[in-house]
Amino acid sequence: MSVKRPLAQPMAQAIFAPMSEQPPSKGSDPAPESPPENPTHFGYREVEAAEKGSLVRGVFESVAGKYDLMNDLMSGGIHRLWKGAMIDLLGPKPGTTLLDVAGGTGDIALRALDRMATAQDDGENGAGQVIVCDLTADMLQVGRDRAIDRGYLKGLGWVCGDAQRLPLSARAVDAYTIAFGLRNVTDIDLALREAQRVLRPGGRFVCLEFSHVVLPVLKELYDLYSFQALPALGAAVTGDRAAYQYLVESIRRFPPQEELAAKLKATGFAGVRVKNLTGGIAALHSGWRV
Repeated sequence: MSVKRPLAQPMAQAIFAPMSEQPPSKGSDPAPESPPENPTHFGYREVEAAEKGSLVRGVFESVAGKYDLMNDLMSGGIHRLWKGAMIDLLGPKPGTTLLDVAGGTGDIALRALDRMATAQDDGENGAGQVIVCDLTADMLQVGRDRAIDRGYLKGLGWVCGDAQRLPLSARAVDAYTIAFGLRNVTDIDLALREAQRVLRPGGRFVCLEFSHVVLPVLKELYDLYSFQALPALGAAVTGDRAAYQYLVESIRRFPPQEELAAKLKATGFAGVRVKNLTGGIAALHSGWRV
């Protein structure tokens, strides 16, 4: 059983203003809601862009302790194979400095460290380092506890920060990964520019994300499962239907594969590639910083 430990390293907290809830005066009709002045989407809801960060953080605070279970429900357990494919594509070598964004539970980080250790045993020199950055401190706590319980005591850093305002200097890392996190940022283009900023020339960008199914029959089945079964399962298993409803909606609002590839190219990444996984339920996007 994992014992909750305080985070040993100071973390730069990304601060978001909480949503204010002002109840109507007794006996009066509630005032109609004004449309957002600077709108963005939170699932299928339209919200103020400045509020989305705190709303997303609230979702992941709710599911932090059951994040892997969440991914099991959303992918049928196949997310483990997808993450393996992500590490295969990245191919981290000993000596690599990797930034894993939205990776609070440490799953990608530990896989990358294992791959670097294996390569080192095969004769390549130099240990690697993984910096895990996540918006939600609760997620980082889960990941750090997991790493300690499994004996990972070196080569890991934990930072609480925003993908759109990374607390790293320019050209600081050799590789950037983000798994199941890009769809939750308010401004995808800004997050991609930040990824390019912190990568060294020749650095690798790899994104794993739920995407848009490309097989018609599978799409119908997946839509039925996503919108009918998944929120009910989430409510039964975790007690939080709303979090799972948002997660399903956030997948549908995420750009299709070709559109995200175009965004990477527009940001300046070279050699952009897309690989569909399980008929497009998920996709890997990759590119190089030039």
